[in-house]
Amino acid sequence: MNAALEVQPHDSWDSFPLFQLLNNFLRNDSLLCNGKFHKHLQELFVPLVIRYIDLMESSIAQSIHKGFEHETWQPVNNGSSTSEDLFWKLDALQDFIHDLHWPETEFASHLEQRLKLMASDMIEACVRRTRTAFELKLQRTSKTIDFRIPSSVCTMFNVLVDAKKQCCKLCALDGGQEFSKQWQQYHSKIDDLIEETVTEIISLLVSKFISVLEGVLSKLARYDEGTLFSSILTFTVKAASKYVEVPKPGLDLADTYISFVRQNQDILREKVNEEMYIEKLFDQWYSISVKVMCVWLADRIDIQLHVYQLKTIIKILKPESYDIMTTLTSSTVREDQV
Repeated sequence: MNAALEVQPHDSWDSFPLFQLLNNFLRNDSLLCNGKFHKHLQELFVPLVIRYIDLMESSIAQSIHKGFEHETWQPVNNGSSTSEDLFWKLDALQDFIHDLHWPETEFASHLEQRLKLMASDMIEACVRRTRTAFELKLQRTSKTIDFRIPSSVCTMFNVLVDAKKQCCKLCALDGGQEFSKQWQQYHSKIDDLIEETVTEIISLLVSKFISVLEGVLSKLARYDEGTLFSSILTFTVKAASKYVEVPKPGLDLADTYISFVRQNQDILREKVNEEMYIEKLFDQWYSISVKVMCVWLADRIDIQLHVYQLKTIIKILKPESYDIMTTLTSSTVREDQV
């Protein structure tokens, strides 16, 4: 048997099935488990296991770097092609090492901890690269009322959602192990990073939506009392209304803005996989929108609003225009205004 082990190549993984076969036989026999030959078998394969993990860690790190460089952000299952590939490789590696059923407890624990730390590092890299790509993509999009959330942005959101779910599986140690304070801090670090990143991208999206609202309010400001545009518009409308039905630009603007809101809501509901985050985004979006419009109105407290301004603000301020409000959100907004 020793002769068969000695001829196993040291630069190939083809000998792992032999280790599994022998180890499973030996560890299930009370007389042979951790005997002389069993320990010899472990000594021969320890360097091979360590080298295999080293190479896999390097390979996965390179695949993350190259994958995100060429990522198209087309939806693939629960995320993107790069994130799906990453989580599959990490899971497969952990399953492979687990299936070795390493008999020596201390080394088995070391292997598990190393793989969990590796998964945390790789997921952290994935989250940071996704966060950077999200911000760059959003910067390149329009700030006009024609803005619709690109599918790629939803995919990035889903990568973070999936990273949070995968983290629970790939980064958590076996519950039977004793957790050191350092390990607990390290594990909570990646959890906190994902939550912080999700909060940041929600804020970025809300800021984008608010910039569109500010554009709408800027157009409404042209109707302010005493401006040249307002005077010309009033005179023109009165003169023209004697002969034809004059369209009301303020209401057209309100309808266009409400379409912008609802269509973007529909996109998010359809393409983002975590309802809790979407509701958080909608709640924040509406609350800040109300505050922005309140500031806009407060700036005009000493002047009379044009009828178009008034009708537009009333229409876009209604909760049903957003189709997102709950009793909790309504009460939150009222408390904020008080």
